[in-house]
Amino acid sequence: MQMLVMSDTHRDSGVIDKVRGYYPNADVLVHCGDSELAFSHPALEGMQKVEGNCDFDRAFPEEAVFEVGGTKIFVTHGHLFNVKMSLTSLNYRARELGAQIACFGHSHFLGAEMIGGILFLNPGSLLMPRGRKEKSFALVDITDDYFQVDFLTDANDLISTHQFARQ
Repeated sequence: MQMLVMSDTHRDSGVIDKVRGYYPNADVLVHCGDSELAFSHPALEGMQKVEGNCDFDRAFPEEAVFEVGGTKIFVTHGHLFNVKMSLTSLNYRARELGAQIACFGHSHFLGAEMIGGILFLNPGSLLMPRGRKEKSFALVDITDDYFQVDFLTDANDLISTHQFARQ
């Protein structure tokens, strides 16, 4: 199963369309908030999407929880869990939900790490990255044995690859 994850696109529907175009056969599309688009905007069609601190449309949920091939995924923007300071609150919520993957944004810093059997994934920002110059998104391959996270630029160039054994 393949999951395309992006965040913090801040009104740039063109970059959402461009990135979606790279992976038209992805099984799941995720936007971790701060699209600043209407919930029903065509660029967000068919995506699992959540409200960020800059989103104005109250139709966005604060959280999304769903399963892909038996893997439970939790999506939130991160501002309600203070992710710029620590992943502790997010970790508690992911455990409470029984999630194996927790996707979030807000900080604009890309990153992936396993904590207690849960993959925490921030795809970075496709508009205003922090900590590096590349605008980024993530592509996650979900298998029975591992999660592989590829971080890519808005031009679909590979930044890095990380593989995490499922526990």
